Amino acid sequence: MRDQPAKDAYRLIRTTAEDARKGSSLAQSAAKAPDSAALLEDVVHWLDDAKAEDIVSIPLKGKSALGDFMVVASGRNDRHVAAIAEQLRDKLKARGEARVRVEGLNACDWVLIDTGDVIVHVFRPEVREFYNLEKMWQADIPADASRGDSSQH
Repeated sequence: MRDQPAKDAYRLIRTTAEDARKGSSLAQSAAKAPDSAALLEDVVHWLDDAKAEDIVSIPLKGKSALGDFMVVASGRNDRHVAAIAEQLRDKLKARGEARVRVEGLNACDWVLIDTGDVIVHVFRPEVREFYNLEKMWQADIPADASRGDSSQH
């Protein structure tokens, strides 16, 4: 039954990327938001209040059009992951974030909370270790890749 988190993860990443490519309302809201840094600060504070562990924020500017920031955090177990995600969703809605999208609450191995500007991933520790999003997204883009240089391929 452990294949389900991998399938859910693939679907979450694919759906979010497709929405950004198609210019969906989520991607458009990211372009309109004037102060994603303030939202990031609130999100990190709320995650800390919910006792999330190992909170890491990753700037996405210049790396992806999915959003401005990604936040990765862990819950101790599936119930803690669910509680963190639900509290964060409620705080975001109370803050006035109209388009909060939550995926993965049914299994609570990996919950994605997407505001458009800030994308939050809340994992169980072993699932976080398996996917290791921080390593993938914190890597610098080589200068040649950003210019579209195909001579290295």
